[in-house]
Amino acid sequence: MGKVKEEKKILGETRRQLILQWLKESGTPLTGAELAAKTNVSRQVIVQDISLLKARNEPIIATSQGYLYLKPAEPAQTYGRTIACSHTPEQTKEELYLLVDCGVTVKDVKIEHPVYGDLTASVMVSNRLEVDQFIAKIEATKSAYLLQLTDGTHLHTLEADSPEKLDAACRALKQAGFLIEA
Repeated sequence: MGKVKEEKKILGETRRQLILQWLKESGTPLTGAELAAKTNVSRQVIVQDISLLKARNEPIIATSQGYLYLKPAEPAQTYGRTIACSHTPEQTKEELYLLVDCGVTVKDVKIEHPVYGDLTASVMVSNRLEVDQFIAKIEATKSAYLLQLTDGTHLHTLEADSPEKLDAACRALKQAGFLIEA
C-alpha cells in the first residue's frame, strides 16, 4: 500500500495574503469553495479570512457568484443612478433582464425594513448569464428576495458607461410597470 500524501494547509496571514492576491488578480468572482481548495482549509475558514480582510478595509464584496475585489475605478467614466421599483418575486428575472439588456450593471438591492432600517444586498449582475446564476442561487438555497419583506418595493443602484443607457433602462422598467416614479 502506498502512502497517501496529505496536502499542507496554508496558514493564517500567509493564506489571507494569498487570498487577497488571487482576488486582486482575478477578473471574475472566486467562490469560497475554490479558495478553500487552493489553500487546503475549510470553506468556513475562508469565510473568516474574508471577514478579517474586510475588517482591514479591503474592498471585498460577496456576490452570488463568489468573492470579488473591487478594483480602483478605471479612468473610463461611469454613471450611477438609484431607482425605485415594485414587482412580485416571480418578476425579478424579467426586471433584471430588462436592466442588463440596456447595458446596465445592477449593483445592489435595498429595502427599508420596519425593524432593521435600511438593508442592502449585493447583486452585481451585468448580463443574462449572471442574472440566471443569481436567480438559480436564490432558488437552490430557497432564499427569499429582499423585496418580499416590503411587498415588492425596493431600490436598485445602477451603473452604466453612459447616461443614455440608464435612461433606456428606466424607460424599459416604466413600460413593464416596475418603475416607481415621483
